Amino acid sequence: QVQLVESGGGLVQPGGSLRLSCAASGSIFRINAMGWYRQAPGKQRELVATISPGGITNYAASLKGRFTISRDNAKNTMSLQMNNLQPEDTAVYYCNAEISRPANPRFVNYWGQGTQVTVSS
Repeated sequence: QVQLVESGGGLVQPGGSLRLSCAASGSIFRINAMGWYRQAPGKQRELVATISPGGITNYAASLKGRFTISRDNAKNTMSLQMNNLQPEDTAVYYCNAEISRPANPRFVNYWGQGTQVTVSS
């Protein structure tokens, strides 16, 4: 079994910062791309950022410059540093990863359970 567990969400005032973390655990052979997505109330889930095993990053255009994605391949973890947060950043943030298991080399898409980020004064 493979699990992705997010942490670090919470309530922050406008202009503040938060750091989200995602840890992958279980029967893991390799992790390909990892990413963060978010879903605000009444809206579709949207891309925040992705990162390749080699560290190549991709950001939603509107978030570039405020958010920074990173990963530690040795620890199977990923982080998202979010700065200058605004009320429109309020959403549930989800960790996503393409993971292959020892018994099956095919990459499968996994999701975490999500962590709430609320930006409000």
